[in-house]
Amino acid sequence: MAKKKTISYEQAGVSIDANDIMVERISRSVASTHGPRVIGLENGFAGLFRLDYDEKLFKRNYKNPVLVACTDGVGTKVLIAQEMNRYETIGQDLVAMNVNDMLVQGAEPLFFLDYVGINKLNPEVMAAIVESVAKGCRIADCALIGGETAEMPDIYTRPGEYDLAGFAVGVVERHRIITGKSVQKGDVVLGLASSGIHSNGYTLVRHVLFKDHKLKPSDRLAELGDATLGEVLLEPTRIYVRSIVSLLNSYKRKQVVHGMAHITGGGLVGNIPRVLPEDCDAVLKKNAWPVHPIFTVLQKLGPIDEEEMYRVFNMGIGYVLIVAPDFADSVKDKLEKSGETVYKIGVIAAGNKKVIIK
Repeated sequence: MAKKKTISYEQAGVSIDANDIMVERISRSVASTHGPRVIGLENGFAGLFRLDYDEKLFKRNYKNPVLVACTDGVGTKVLIAQEMNRYETIGQDLVAMNVNDMLVQGAEPLFFLDYVGINKLNPEVMAAIVESVAKGCRIADCALIGGETAEMPDIYTRPGEYDLAGFAVGVVERHRIITGKSVQKGDVVLGLASSGIHSNGYTLVRHVLFKDHKLKPSDRLAELGDATLGEVLLEPTRIYVRSIVSLLNSYKRKQVVHGMAHITGGGLVGNIPRVLPEDCDAVLKKNAWPVHPIFTVLQKLGPIDEEEMYRVFNMGIGYVLIVAPDFADSVKDKLEKSGETVYKIGVIAAGNKKVIIK
């Protein structure tokens, strides 16, 4: 009797060997994010992280710690990265979208986990993606303690196709949680410059640039300087962790920061109201900050209504702080010394929880 023909997992589209090679390649990148609170566990099924401990050098002394958790992805920005075969920045976007969100509540990021669903596992490509995640974690001072790579050719059907998701956990003392409840009329609105589009609105971006105007990532536009269009679009999301954590730690007794907002999907008009009291508006001065050239290009080529631009994109402001007026200058100075570009973009006035741009 003839031997029955067999089939392997790899013949079905999933390579265990490739996964083993990938894990070996990324181990150094992952370890580069670990601090003394990470507990090493070789071949563990989960990551271990100490919230507090007794070593004098690293002791945190939390009194009433609250854990803060976020999950997010980078949307269709991955499609541009895939087309360009560029993997060195997309992981930083993934980290930024999570850690910048938890900062809004005053939390310090602790650790991060990533998920990659992919058509076919290429160890070299995966190592590049994970290294970019690790770079983001180093910038955010958080540990990459685990992740999952799922090779799923039946779901991600095109060669090179993949998607990313991230998960972050942070901590904040309960009495130092920032909710926006203390925002009041007369407070000053400070805006921190973005690095570009960040990671929101790329479905509209791709529709305007690539579908309607048939541009290519390799094209160069005079308005964008020497960089190619693709390079501008893949500029990684700015991570604001070090500057914001340092700022909050410098005001341990006084609560001078009344509210904060990460400017993601919904833009300035959609995110700032999330931290406003019912009786307050944020009145912003349109000319108080320079709009990144990529937004001018998009609005012109669309054409896109100005109202829609402010509803979809960050328009050059990636993060917002609402601060007590007497401390606005000192907060601005501290943030600038931390490397941020800061603008006074408006004030809080009587209203009904809206953003008014004049």
